[in-house]
Amino acid sequence: MLLSKFSKTWLIAIALIYLALIILIPTVTVFYEAFHKGIEPFLTSVQSPDFLAAVQLTVIIALITVPLNTVFGLCAAWVLARNQFPGRALFMSVVDLPFSISPVVAGLMIVLLYGQKGWIGSWFHAKDIQLIFALPGMVLATIFVTLPFVAREVIPVLEEMGTDQEEAARTLGAKDWQIFWRITLPNIRWGLLYGVLLTNARAMGEFGAVSVVSGSIIGQTATLPIFVEQEYKNYQTEAAFSAAVILALLAAVTLVVKEILERYTGRKGH
Repeated sequence: MLLSKFSKTWLIAIALIYLALIILIPTVTVFYEAFHKGIEPFLTSVQSPDFLAAVQLTVIIALITVPLNTVFGLCAAWVLARNQFPGRALFMSVVDLPFSISPVVAGLMIVLLYGQKGWIGSWFHAKDIQLIFALPGMVLATIFVTLPFVAREVIPVLEEMGTDQEEAARTLGAKDWQIFWRITLPNIRWGLLYGVLLTNARAMGEFGAVSVVSGSIIGQTATLPIFVEQEYKNYQTEAAFSAAVILALLAAVTLVVKEILERYTGRKGH
């Protein structure tokens, strides 16, 4: 018994030390570097035109990406949860592909496909439409890396929900869109919101794929994560850490909302 308590204490201590080294200390360092000279340098940094341009671009990409992947995720989840068909496992594997592919590799694939000499990009280039090193390419990269989140959160909810309520409504004469809005959507709304939340968090924080396709031009094609890297490389540490604080705060808000959704979903499940 004593040995068990001793082992438990050591395991907790090791876990806390590990978390402190990996998460707590780096986070505290970011906030210290951003505020150790006072609040004024921080406010100056977050009001700079380049920072505001990075925030604007990040928000625009998220506003485009999240709705598109929400619609796709709902459709994919419905198909996978409600149907058994040849190639279903392959379809699910394709949906999960962004989880296993490095974002940098994903960015490179997009450049090869949609670049000026790419299979698809050459046609757009002939029409004088630029995809790579511009907003469309950055949106494509973000869509790729955030594609699975909504689908993977909604599929288990649909499977647990079953089809009894939907079939009952259908026998009573309800149309498909009525079944979706009045039965399916209310039952999956918390899983859907959770997936949308994760999609938005990843869209705003994505660096690897977007950096490959964007060109990382400050004030033009630099999102907030790219802005942090570029400013740090240019020895503008205050601007870099100030932007990093904004990203950290966004992550904190995401975690809080995620915890609220998980607790509410847990209560609903009971």
